[in-house]
Amino acid sequence: MYFDDIPTVPTADELLDRVFRRAAKKMREKTSRKRADEDFVRSITQAAHDKLVAIIQSFPEFEELPPFYRDMCDILFDIENLRKNLGMVGWAAKNVRDVGRNISMGMRGADTLVERKRAVARIASIIHRADDALHYLNDVRNVLRKLPHVNPEEFTIVVAGYPNVGKSSFIRLVTSAEPEIASYPFTTKGIIVGHRIAERRRKIQFIDTPGLLDRGEEERNAIEKQALNALIYVADIVLFVIDASENCGYSVEAQFKLREEIDNLTSVPMVTAINKSDLKPYEGYFNMSTVSGEGVEAVLDELLRIRKENMIKEPLDIRSELPVPEYTRHGGRSPEKTDYYPNK
Repeated sequence: MYFDDIPTVPTADELLDRVFRRAAKKMREKTSRKRADEDFVRSITQAAHDKLVAIIQSFPEFEELPPFYRDMCDILFDIENLRKNLGMVGWAAKNVRDVGRNISMGMRGADTLVERKRAVARIASIIHRADDALHYLNDVRNVLRKLPHVNPEEFTIVVAGYPNVGKSSFIRLVTSAEPEIASYPFTTKGIIVGHRIAERRRKIQFIDTPGLLDRGEEERNAIEKQALNALIYVADIVLFVIDASENCGYSVEAQFKLREEIDNLTSVPMVTAINKSDLKPYEGYFNMSTVSGEGVEAVLDELLRIRKENMIKEPLDIRSELPVPEYTRHGGRSPEKTDYYPNK
């Protein structure tokens, strides 16, 4: 959604190889060696600069991301660290441009072969200094592209409960298509996102989060706790599913304890549903069976009723204003998508 279009970030050697090969091909088309050397320097300067700028522009403006995705970026990589690495690529782009222009302008009246070799060495040295940043940004890209598609504009129902209580089965029953299963950086299991079309073709988003909302606080590490906070604030409703038969492997007491813990994390409405009621019903709550389908419609109706009462969704940003990086943005193809260049 926000990261799908980020292309693979090349290493310094890969970037230089592409730039030099294209420039060499153009160079062979020239009949004058002097003119060919000058054009070669201009070509590698422009191509290397443009590629570095394109890498920066392929990443989103982090401050403009919805709070959920901004938090995910901050949890996974530290946004300030991301900005510093983008700034390093910006430094390389600026210096490649400046060095290439200076050498190109001084080639007339000089030994163009010597100057061409000097330009190649200087530009390669600059780009290699940004190689760690390029490797890092490619790792970031690979993770961001695998994040689940969570639309902050859609009404969201987060389904919680211990493993094997029937959360994913419920989502499959009430959503119109096969739910998306996306990898999640904090767990080996996949996050499940399903959608249901409501009135006026508005979508309702159902999210099951294995590995985050299926165990107690004492079992979560620091990153998982932060991720849980980010995810829970996406919710407009929390549906907590309990297996009263205890066939899931957890006692009813433990399940209600987790329910209370999650209820304390959020201020949105929580609906509690007892699944596998065909094996053991439980009074005082919605009873359903995701195997037979009995009671599922009643739970869904309750969720939709609450949704109608909360049609206007107030966006929640759980983090304070992010610090302003120590570099500004200049140049680029448009005012909206520009380059990271250091202040000094």
